[in-house]
Amino acid sequence: MAQFDVYVNPQLASREFVPYVLDVQSDLINQLATRLVMPLSRVGVGDVKLPLSLCPPVEIDAEPLLVLAHMAAPVPARLLKKPVASLKHRASEISASMDAVISGF
Repeated sequence: MAQFDVYVNPQLASREFVPYVLDVQSDLINQLATRLVMPLSRVGVGDVKLPLSLCPPVEIDAEPLLVLAHMAAPVPARLLKKPVASLKHRASEISASMDAVISGF
């Protein structure tokens, strides 16, 4: 598992609205049984009320999604199967979104 890899949402009940999750946990703590993930959501796409610093837009398989940093949560690592994409090229924006959660805008 690598930081900024994208996985299919392991929670079937929410997959319609949150098709993917983004692993944001540092690779330095791979020994934990959980990974910290941020939802990649269809909900709110195009909504100008959401601050981009908190919810940066991304695309996975040409589908526009929002990173929901404020909804980050741990999931069991065993539920995250094969990565479908990587957002490593957006690492600074994604890290800044978590900073927005902790420190404000």
